[in-house]
Amino acid sequence: MKFNLRVTPHRWLLLLLLTLATRCPADQSTDDLLPAFQQGIVQQFCADCHADGSSEANLDLNTLLKKKIADAPDSWEKVVRKLKTRHMPPIDSDRPTEAQYDALVSSLVTRLDQHADHAPNPGPSTGLRRLNRTEYQNAIRDLLGVQIDARTMLPADEPSHGFDNITVGELSPVLLNRYVAAAQKIGRLAAGNSAGPSGVTFRPPADETQEDHVPGLPLGTRGGMVINHHFPTDGVYEFQVHLTRDRNEKIEGLNGNHTLEILIDRQKSASFELKAGRDHSQADAHLKQRFSVRAGQRKVGVTFIAMPKSLIETKRKPYIARFNYHRHPRQNPAVFQLSITGPFDEKQTAEPDSSGQTGVGRPGRGEQPTAAARRILQRLTRLAFRRPVNEADLKRPLAFFEAGFQEGGFSAGMESAISSVLVSPRFLFRAEHAPGTASPGDSYFINNIELASRLSFFLWSSIPDAELLAVAESGQLSQPKVLEQQVQRMLKDPRSRSLVTNFAGQWLYLRNLDSITPDHRLFPDFDDNLRQAFRMETELFVDSIIRENRGLTDLLHADYTFLNERLAKHYEIPNIYGTRFRRVQLQSNHHRGGLLRHGSILTVTSYATRTSPVLRGNWVLENILGSPAPPPPDDVPELEENQIDQNLPIRVRLSQHRSNPACASCHNLMDPIGFALENYDAIGRWRTHEDGVQLDVTGTMPGGREYSGVAGLETSLLSRPELFVTAFTEKLMTFGLGRGIEPFDAPAVRRIVRESADEGYRFSSVILGIVKSVPFRMSTAQ
Repeated sequence: MKFNLRVTPHRWLLLLLLTLATRCPADQSTDDLLPAFQQGIVQQFCADCHADGSSEANLDLNTLLKKKIADAPDSWEKVVRKLKTRHMPPIDSDRPTEAQYDALVSSLVTRLDQHADHAPNPGPSTGLRRLNRTEYQNAIRDLLGVQIDARTMLPADEPSHGFDNITVGELSPVLLNRYVAAAQKIGRLAAGNSAGPSGVTFRPPADETQEDHVPGLPLGTRGGMVINHHFPTDGVYEFQVHLTRDRNEKIEGLNGNHTLEILIDRQKSASFELKAGRDHSQADAHLKQRFSVRAGQRKVGVTFIAMPKSLIETKRKPYIARFNYHRHPRQNPAVFQLSITGPFDEKQTAEPDSSGQTGVGRPGRGEQPTAAARRILQRLTRLAFRRPVNEADLKRPLAFFEAGFQEGGFSAGMESAISSVLVSPRFLFRAEHAPGTASPGDSYFINNIELASRLSFFLWSSIPDAELLAVAESGQLSQPKVLEQQVQRMLKDPRSRSLVTNFAGQWLYLRNLDSITPDHRLFPDFDDNLRQAFRMETELFVDSIIRENRGLTDLLHADYTFLNERLAKHYEIPNIYGTRFRRVQLQSNHHRGGLLRHGSILTVTSYATRTSPVLRGNWVLENILGSPAPPPPDDVPELEENQIDQNLPIRVRLSQHRSNPACASCHNLMDPIGFALENYDAIGRWRTHEDGVQLDVTGTMPGGREYSGVAGLETSLLSRPELFVTAFTEKLMTFGLGRGIEPFDAPAVRRIVRESADEGYRFSSVILGIVKSVPFRMSTAQ
C-alpha cells in the first residue's frame, strides 16, 4: 500500500507566502461589496423570494447585498452552497446561465477565502468529550489486549450530524454505573483474575443459512459459527451446544447422521455424533463437554462436518436447498447457540506475591510486587490518559492495587488498579485546554499531545499508541514532515480499518443493515448470509480505495467489486464459487461497480416491500452531493397511499404527491435521482420491468442535466467531481472533528478539495488536507 502524502518544503513555503500575501493591508478585496454586475444577477434571479418582507429561509438578500463580504461570511457561505449545487433558484423558476452561476460563485468564493486567510476561524473547542462505545471498545483492545463486545456493556450512543462521536459529553448516573460494571469485568479479564465460574452465550442470526462453509472455520465444514472469546485464566471450561428447533420442538434438519465439532483456534477440541430418531427431545442434550483452555483471546468455533448437499425436487429441476422459513425448512441441523461456562478447577500460574502472570504484565525476577505494579501502571496510565503522567496520576491506581493485593495477591491488586484507571475521567473523557495566555475568542494551535489524540481517534477510533505519544511528547508532531510521516504510518496500520467499519459504516448507512428485513413473502431469498455479504462487499470496496490510495471518484464508478458465491449468484455473475470474498473484474456492460450499484446501499434505501425513489434520491443528495433536502414542513400531511392506485408505477404515484406545492420543491430534487436507480429492486436485484411495465429511469440533476439510469446518473455526478469530493470531505471532517461542519469551515474544505484535485482526489490527499487544516490544528478559546 502506498500513500503519496509528501508535501515538499517549497510547497509549504509557497503556502506560507500566499497566506502572508492575503494578509497584506494593500489587499482590500475582503472589504468589498459584491461587484455591481453580480449584484444584478442576484437581484434578477433571487430577490423575488429573498427580499424585504418576503425573505424565505430567513435570507434577506437586499440587506445582505449592502454589507461587505467580510461582515456576513456565514450568510454568503450558505448562498454559495445553494449556487454550487444548483439548488437555487428552484428548478421551475428563471435560472442563471452556467456562466453566470460560475462567475458569481467564483467571485464570492475568492472573497470568502481571502477573508478566512485574513481571519481564520477554527471554530470552538468541542470541550469535554466522552469516549463513545466504539472508541471505548477499541481503546480497551489497544490498552490491555482484551477483546470485548461493548454492545453488551454500554448503551448505544445517539448520533448527531450522521455520526455517534458528536457531542458525547454527558455521563448520567445510570451510564456511570454501566461504565463501572464494565471496568470491573475488564479489570478481572486483563489481570487474569477469576471470580469463579461464569457463563456467556453466543447465537448466530436466526435467519442465517447454515448450509454452506462459514468463513474462519476449516474447509470441509458447514454451518455453525466462529467467535472471539477471552478466557481469563488457564482452566477447565464447559461448552454446550443447542441446535435449532421448529415450532413442534423437533430439531430442524435432523434426517440422518451428522458430526459436530468444537474447535479452539481451529484445532478440534471436542467431537459429537448426532443420530436421527423419533425422540428429538434429548437429541442434542449430549452436546456438552468440559476441557482445558489456555488463558487469553481465542477463536472458538462450532461446526458440522460437511455432507453432500441435499437436492430438492421441484416441477422444473432439482436445486440446492437454502434455508428459508417461508420457502422450505432446513435440510440439515443448525446451531442455535453456544454456551461457555467457567473456569472450573482454575489453575493458578504462579503465587500471588511472586511471579503472578497477568494479562498486563508480571513482576520480574526479584522484583517486589509494588514496584512491578508501579512499572506496569505507569505504562498503562500514560497510554490510557494519553499524556505524560506524574505521581499524582499514579497515586489512586497504586492505592487500589495495595488494597486488592492485601486481599487476594498480585492479580487481585492489578484487577482493582486497572478498574480504577478505566473509570477515571482522564480515560473516559477527551479534554482540550486553551493556553493560559489566550483570551476568549482567540484562535490558537492545539498542543502536540492534543493533536496526537485528535489523530488517533480520527484514523483509528482509539487511543494513541506508544510511538505517536512519544513523538507528541517530544514536541515534534506538529512539524509538517513529522506529521505527514505519522499519518502515513497510521493509515498503513490495521487499526485504520476503523475508517471503514466506523466512519464508512455510518456515512453509508451500513450499520442500518442489521435492522433491515425485507418482506419474506416478496423476497424469500433474503437471509442474514446475503445481508452480511452486502456489508462485506461495500466494506472491502471502501477498504480498497483506502489501502490502494485510489481516487475518491472510484467510489462512484469502478470496474471491479468484491464477491463470494452467494452474492455473485444474487448479482447473476457466473463462475464465482465458495464463501471466500475475492476481487472480481467486471465486464463493461455489467450492472455492478460503484456504490450506487451495491446491494447494501440499495437495500437500506428501500422499504420492506418496495423500492423508494425518495429515500434513494435523498441518500444521494446527502451523502454524494452534500445537500440533503430539508425535512417536510410540520403542516404537510403524509402521503395517503390508500388514496392512490397501488397498481400504478411508483413514478406515477409520486407525481401525484408532487402535485402538492408544499411537497414539490423537495421532491423535484429527490425523486428524479431516485428514479435513476429503479432498475434495482428492494434487495438490489437488476430488473427492467415492474409488474410487466417497463421502468422509466430517466431523470434530471438539480442543474438541469438529463440522464438515464444508473450509468447516466454516475456520468452526471462525475461531470462535477468537486461536488462529491466536497461532500465526502465534509463527512470525513465531521467525523474527525467530532462536530458538525459550519459555514466558517467552508474555506478549509475548499482548500482541501483544490489541493486534492492536483493529486487526482486520492484518498490520502484528503486525509492529509484535513489533518493540516485550520479546523483540525486549531481551536478557539471560550
